[in-house]
Amino acid sequence: MIPLFINTPESMMKMKVITLKNLSGKTLNLLQKIGVLHVEKATELGPVDKAAIERDVSRAKKALTYADDIIAYLKEGRTILLPEYITPRSLDEITDRISKIHDRFIKLTGKTGRLKEETANLEELGKYLDTLSGEINVSLKDLHYSGSYIFTDILALSKEAYKIFKEKAGRLLLQDITVHVEDKIAIYFIAGAENRKFIETLIREIGATSMKIPAEELTMREFLQESDEIIRKMKEEIEESQKETQILIEEDLDGIVLFRELLTAERERLSVLKQACESKYVTLIEGWVPQGSIAAATSRLNETLEHVFIETKCPAPGDEPPTKLKNPPAIRPFQVIVNLFSLPGYGDWDPTPVVAYFFAFFFGLMLNDVVYAIGLILLAGFLLDKLVDDPASEGVHLFRNVLYISGSAALLFGLLSGTFLGDFLNRYFSIELKTIALAGQVQKQLSDPISFIILSLLIGMIHVNTAHILALIRGIRKGNKGLILSKTGLFLSEIFGIPYLFETLLHIRLLPLGPEVYSAFVYPLSAGLIFIVIGALMQMGLMGAIFWIFDLTGFLGDIMSYSRLAGVGLATFYLASSFNLLAEWFSSTLRNLIPGVAGFVIASIVAMIMLVVLHVFNLLLSSLAAFIHSLRLCFVEFLMKFYEGGGREYAPFHLRHQRHVVVGTKS
Repeated sequence: MIPLFINTPESMMKMKVITLKNLSGKTLNLLQKIGVLHVEKATELGPVDKAAIERDVSRAKKALTYADDIIAYLKEGRTILLPEYITPRSLDEITDRISKIHDRFIKLTGKTGRLKEETANLEELGKYLDTLSGEINVSLKDLHYSGSYIFTDILALSKEAYKIFKEKAGRLLLQDITVHVEDKIAIYFIAGAENRKFIETLIREIGATSMKIPAEELTMREFLQESDEIIRKMKEEIEESQKETQILIEEDLDGIVLFRELLTAERERLSVLKQACESKYVTLIEGWVPQGSIAAATSRLNETLEHVFIETKCPAPGDEPPTKLKNPPAIRPFQVIVNLFSLPGYGDWDPTPVVAYFFAFFFGLMLNDVVYAIGLILLAGFLLDKLVDDPASEGVHLFRNVLYISGSAALLFGLLSGTFLGDFLNRYFSIELKTIALAGQVQKQLSDPISFIILSLLIGMIHVNTAHILALIRGIRKGNKGLILSKTGLFLSEIFGIPYLFETLLHIRLLPLGPEVYSAFVYPLSAGLIFIVIGALMQMGLMGAIFWIFDLTGFLGDIMSYSRLAGVGLATFYLASSFNLLAEWFSSTLRNLIPGVAGFVIASIVAMIMLVVLHVFNLLLSSLAAFIHSLRLCFVEFLMKFYEGGGREYAPFHLRHQRHVVVGTKS
């Protein structure tokens, strides 16, 4: 869902903090200062926790081995200056970084090793072939041939192995050529295929080496002429590969050395904890931390505590993490309104944004007066603190902002409709409301009772249908077929039923369509009613055969409930106008009873006092009514259709500090 319409609570991670018992107090104080851990009842430290520590010890050792392998490849010594203060890093970050460098290092050194091995093989092969080429000059393929009748091979043996080979296999060889190369003997032989198994077994037993012969269409002498150039190129590749490896190490050397120091400290720290676990000299603290705060909390704990093990993981299927809402600053105050109904469950929808928009709109439409709106904002700013026990609490701060925002909406509607203390300007200064209204159409709509009621019902249709759409989306997400059918049927009945009934019963065509089209509306309308009945049966069983009718009557009742917007809005205006009339009547009566300037002064003072008292009363009464009825529309007509709630409040373990403390009073 769009975060500015329907939000979701912040993702939580389960954190386990394991430390030595003598560090328990320090750990708790630090967690209190960090202030992000929602502490839960910790289970006893079990094999899983000990295994996790052992696993991290193994990871640290492995990463240290990687770092040592890389550093050992340096051609000459280096002196690396480490920073005076080393910022702790997570084990995951260190091992991941070391592993990536080591993977690149292994690829380069592996390439170098393969090239060196191939070069050594070619050089050794060249020595033997150079000597043998004086006796024979066959193709390379013939040196290692395998056929149906004969096979050939070329071996490098020690003198003792050669003696044994000749004693046991000499009579089986069809032909053999022997040459001496330094302290080794090279023999090229041809033997029958029927003796191959015996000869190959003998070769393995005496530890002889079968030379690796390139499978090329070259004679021995041709190969020897080309091998020098091949070896030269391979040595150039080896040198280039070694340079690349040195460059890789040089580029990351500072980081590798730094990580090695961190890994050494981490391994020692975890080793102490591992030993402490075996002796049960450890403390386990666990709870929930917002995902966005995990990195900072882990870094702070590792930085401050000498021996600590921290494990974080996502919620398991059976877990019930607390709920931390994450709404934009302008919408956050209306969390107070949603929490009055029920806190969202973890992972469920948070309707705060949509409630914020509609609540402020309803409140502003019902209060709808510039002076009353300014008065409400001033009361929220200067009087609210005196009416609550803890003015500095977050709840009071959010509620005050709700009044600010809702009062601002009322101020906007008042300016658009030109309403100042009802008809005060018209009655006392003969200024028509429509002349000062910023939007004449709004003034006309809100001043006419019938138009205001129609507008309220249209707003109700939008608000209620929004709730039903959200309920349909929830049904689709959860696979609730009964709910899907019920809501689909309701929309079909509404879309086709309202125009059909208006045309059939009142002969009013809401849409510019022909009679035959209106007649066809009966089919989707009937389908909608059938869907509603089937959906009710699927959700409530046999009771659905009766209660399906309440889906239709309830929808109508919900829409009619929004007429309270017009009722409260008009009551606010007419009551203010009545007070203006009453003050004017008292004023004129006093002027008639007391002639002269004295009568004018007394009448004016009385009128002003009456206006202030009566309008303050109307401000409080209208604000309360607007708040209560906005609350009801958001709760009963809206949230109850799709919202479940039932979440646990995220209450982090943190250092509480009140700026204002009242002492010395009797309760």
